[in-house]
Order: sequence, then structure tokens, then C-alpha cells
Amino acid sequence: MFTGIITDIGRVRSVAQTARDRRYEVETAWDVSGIDLGASISHGGVCLTVVEKGSRPEGGGWFAVEVSGETLDKTTLGEWSAGTPVNLERATRAGDELGGHIVSGHVDGLGTVVEITPEGGSHRIVIEAPAPLHRFIAAKGSITVDGVSLTVNAVDGRRFGLNIIPHTWEATTLGALKVGSAVNLEIDMLARYLARWQETA
Repeated sequence: MFTGIITDIGRVRSVAQTARDRRYEVETAWDVSGIDLGASISHGGVCLTVVEKGSRPEGGGWFAVEVSGETLDKTTLGEWSAGTPVNLERATRAGDELGGHIVSGHVDGLGTVVEITPEGGSHRIVIEAPAPLHRFIAAKGSITVDGVSLTVNAVDGRRFGLNIIPHTWEATTLGALKVGSAVNLEIDMLARYLARWQETA
């Protein structure tokens, strides 16, 4: 589980197609000596497993993950290349502060940025969600965009608005978004279970 609070912007170091899956090596400012092989890390909202790691002479380290074809098709990871910045979050441990909301790291669909407007020091972003995912997005509810926990300001059909404060704009990859950018979306877990309950009630 994650909380959607990004603690590092990593960078894709290399991409390779293996006999099994696609392998990404990601550079990070973290001390990777404390990351176990098999650990779960959120990459732009996608939970992936660490399969190798190493240190860098200039400080920090790197780790490798393998990504299946299904994940490449259903998320933005298929577009990653060497140099791509990545929002990173380590899995939540018992006793950690839950600063965002409960996030599973399972992307529900891809949204498209349709509007970016500066508002004071913040930025208002409007994203269009795919049908039927938009039905699970509610004003004042939570949503995860590229791994970042955010509060929905308003909903209009398939589109929803977000206010991105300066810290989040600068401390995550959201500040690099452009109109037309694809983003990984994960709906609030409560909305997912309520929808399932309504289907089976």
C-alpha cells in the first residue's frame, strides 16, 4: 500500500527488452541499501517489484524493475525512455504517517490533460477520464494522478479539475505536464468497493 506522497523524482537510467518482460533501471536519491530485493515501489502510480539494485559514485543509487506487457499497455510506462522523470514512493510501513490517502498502486485507466491554468502560485489542471472510470470520480474525493494523492475540486462529465499547490508542482513530475499529456489514474479505493457493492447488492 502507498499514500500518494512522493518522496523522490527518480529518472529512468536504461530500458531493455528481456526474454520475459521489459526491464527499467531507475536512478534515485534514496540510499538503496535499505531497499530489499522484492520490495514494492510506486513508479508514477504503478506498483513494481525491485529485482536488482546498486549504488552510484555520485551518491544515491539505482534499482531495476521488470514490467509486463499488460502494464505497458494499460499505463504510461510503455512511453518511458532513458531520462524520463518518475514519481517514486516506497511502500507504507505500519506506523508511518498517512499524509495522503490509501493507494494500491494499481492503475485504473489513463486520463488526458486538457487544460492547465496558473492561479496565483498554484496551477489548475483539468483532466479527462475515460468512460466508465469517470463515474467513480467525485468532487472533494481523492484521486491518484501519476502516483500523487490529490483532491478533486470539481467534476463536469468526464472531466475533473485539480488545484496543484506550488510544493506539489515542484516536488513531483506534475509540473512537467502539458496539454495532451497522458496520466495514470487510480480512483479512490472506497469508490471502487462501493461500486462493486452496488453491482452485487
